[in-house]
Amino acid sequence: MSLDNVSPSSCCGTIPVVDDPTHDVDWSGLFHALGPAGDTPRHLAALLGDDAEAFVDGYSHLWSATLRREGKAWPATAPTALLVAELLDNPLLGPDDPSLPDALLAYLYEVGVAADLGDQAGEIRARVKDRAPELRAWTAEYVSTDADDRARMWRDGTGLGELVLDQAALACFDLVPVLLRRTLPYLASERARRRTCAAAAVGSLARHPAASGQRPELLKQLTSMVWAADSSHDLATILIAIGHLDGDTRPWLADPHAGVRACAALAPNLAGDDTANQLLMELARSPQAFGKSFGDLAPPLQLQSKSYQDLLTGRRAS
Repeated sequence: MSLDNVSPSSCCGTIPVVDDPTHDVDWSGLFHALGPAGDTPRHLAALLGDDAEAFVDGYSHLWSATLRREGKAWPATAPTALLVAELLDNPLLGPDDPSLPDALLAYLYEVGVAADLGDQAGEIRARVKDRAPELRAWTAEYVSTDADDRARMWRDGTGLGELVLDQAALACFDLVPVLLRRTLPYLASERARRRTCAAAAVGSLARHPAASGQRPELLKQLTSMVWAADSSHDLATILIAIGHLDGDTRPWLADPHAGVRACAALAPNLAGDDTANQLLMELARSPQAFGKSFGDLAPPLQLQSKSYQDLLTGRRAS
């Protein structure tokens, strides 16, 4: 199977998509961390194939090339995210490795973080519109030149490269309602870890303004998942998602597990809560204690791109 020259809505055919801003993508006009993004559909198609080497390359490409390390987007990120959402519904994905769909849900969480523009979306949209011809010309030159010239273009003093990246974040922002709709069914998965990864993705995607009306019901669903969680790792992950959506995590400030208490305390709406602040101050004195509290498991997936200290700093700034 090849995804090259295939519109995202026909990739898997399970859920028809009629309102996606990335429909009929021209990949040749996009770029990622390594340069022109024409190779991305081929790499993603390898996740469905039997070629082990191509699979490893494809998985590496997804995480290392299509996402920026700063938790932001490349121009290829939004259409990649839509293909990831399509792959999630494909029965050929990970028949012998059920953790693969979980990883793709984690990818959608990261896209939600990149798309979380807050009140900046309107201002970015206006700047992009004002300089649209220049942005097209800059991008066309970027994808057609060599690596040395691409490096030089980031230092050309025009500010166009930075605006192209803002445009990429805006593309993710515009795609979020579609990604959220495609993610929600996995909250009811039979697999506990898949439900947890879906909860993390929903926690970032549902911050979008278009999801404001859905948040109360989503918070009810996430809270019911917390009470049903059978591991501290899953519990902590879902609590972070609830916090991202301004839900109430106070009942878990007294949880016997240090990591769970910390994830409950990280909720931005507890920034003025004395108990939460005391918990975080105690862990800040020994950051390793947080990671060690989950034993052999990695920290919650929201903390795998941002450290505990980064999240703590962001909470103080919110």
